[in-house]
Parts: sequence; C-alpha cells; structure tokens
Amino acid sequence: MNRARLYFVLFLITTYPIYVLSQERIVPIKFGNMETWAVRYIKESSLLGGKTKILYNLGPTDTIRQNKAYNFRKTIWGISNAYANPAGIDKAATSTQPERRGNGYCARLDTRIETVKVLGFIDIEVCIAGSLFMGDVCEPVKSASDPYSSINVGYPFTGTPKALLFDVKAKVSPERKVLKATGFGSKKWFEGHDEPEVYVYLQKRWEDKDGNIYAKRIGTVRKRFSSSIPEWQNDYRLNIDYGDITEKPYFKEYMGLFPAGGQFKARNSKGKMVPIKEVGWGDADDKPTHVILMITAGCYPAFYGHPGNALWIDNLRWVY
Repeated sequence: MNRARLYFVLFLITTYPIYVLSQERIVPIKFGNMETWAVRYIKESSLLGGKTKILYNLGPTDTIRQNKAYNFRKTIWGISNAYANPAGIDKAATSTQPERRGNGYCARLDTRIETVKVLGFIDIEVCIAGSLFMGDVCEPVKSASDPYSSINVGYPFTGTPKALLFDVKAKVSPERKVLKATGFGSKKWFEGHDEPEVYVYLQKRWEDKDGNIYAKRIGTVRKRFSSSIPEWQNDYRLNIDYGDITEKPYFKEYMGLFPAGGQFKARNSKGKMVPIKEVGWGDADDKPTHVILMITAGCYPAFYGHPGNALWIDNLRWVY
C-alpha cells in the first residue's frame, strides 16, 4: 500500500465515529425546552375555602383569570394539573410546574398529597403524581372515579426517531412502600417502590365503524429511575426499539402491550373517550400514526405513589 493510500485509510478510521455522529439529526420537540407556560388562576368554591389556586399548562405564554377549560388545541401537551368541577364545585390541583434553571426554566413534577378541606375540615386526601404527556385533558374534570376517562393520550405523529434526548434530575425515596390515597376510604401503605419514569410508545392506530380504537405497537422505550439523580444529567438518551421487544434481555412486563403496559384512552372520531386496544406488535415496515410520550413522577396507577418523589425534565428532543 502506498503512503498516500495509507494516510487516507488512517483518516477514515480516525474520523469514522465523528462521521457517524454527524449523521444524526436532532429535532427539538415543540415546547420541550420548558420556557413557555400558561398561568391559570382558578378560584375554588366557597365550600372549599374560596382560595385562588394557580395551575400551569405547558404551551404558549398566557395568563388566564377565569374558571374555564384550557384550550389544549394551543399545545401538544397534556398535564396532571387539573381544573375540576364535580357536582358544581370548582377545584384546582397542581403537581407539575415550571422551575428556574439557570437563565431559563425546566419542568418539575412532584408526587404529593392533595388535601380537600370542606368548611375547614379535612374531608379527603388524594395522592397525585405530576405528569406531562402528549395529548390533552377533558376539562373541567367531572369525576375522580375513572381518572383515565378525562385523559386523551397520544398525539398524531408519523416519524420514526432513533431516540429521545433530554436533561434530567430526580429525587427518589429508597423506601419500599407506596401510598394508596384515592379519596375514598382511609389511606393505606403497601410494599413496593415508586419510581419516576419516561417512556415513548409509537403506535399505528385505526378506528372501526363502531368507534373502537385499535393499535399496533411500532416502537417502544421505557425508563424507570430507581434512585436519585441529584445533579443534572444533560443529553440523557433513550434509544427506541422497533417491533416486538418481548425477547429482548431488558424486557419487563410493564413495557408490554396494553393493558400490562398501562391502560389509556383516546378520543374517537365521534368525540367519545374509548380504550386504546393494542392488538399486536408492528412489523419492520410499519409507520406510526401516533406517539405517546409520558413523563411522570411515579410509575403506579392514579392515586398511588410515594409523596416526596420528584422529577425534573428539560430540553426534550428527538434523534433521527
């Protein structure tokens, strides 16, 4: 091999990792830099004390001083913060909010106890885990008996990203106990470990003539943070796997198809909230129609969790 050709080969070898990296395309997710929020002032009913509570929605900057439903058409993000009006009683609860980070903002998601006092007395206590998700909320929420009936999960999406990229920090209790506080009956602790999590489900959805929604799972990644991350980890990467992942060594039951992977609902073409029925894993050439991106301070169902756990998130991006 002559010297010129040797130098060329060495050049390719030494620059190959840089060349590969340069082929990745980073695409910011809308409002994923956590810099703009709508601030809502909700006055609770006099029966609950009549205080004004603040709710936040991730989306265009706005200030709203009315007890009215948020216009989720302005954003791609649903949130655990809720304006509720059961039996004509106005109530507001916040578990996700902006927090200062340097010269900008991040999102802070908390698991906390929401206490409802009627005429000055504690009436019910509910455990709430802060969350952000692609979708919207049916406001005002009318009932807590089926919380998922008010959450339209998923957003139209046809991309096939390689990974999700974000900055993250977490506070996770090492205690092996989880609180159940639904507001009905007394609070109860049981054995378990509540963990903040981030996951992406890419789905190919369709609807039958009766309005039922079906889906195939095209892509999956789900990460639970089992211990605290006291300092910011920037550019944390979750690679998305496509197709059937049940034979992968890392596979856990909670990563599987619904209902084991979580039961969610979506709004059909008739405007009705119906369960999303995942009927199988996608093929290699399938393309998604929707994405579920969920960020939450706890991995248990509604009204379960470990109060005090928290997750901070910033700079959400797709990697192609």
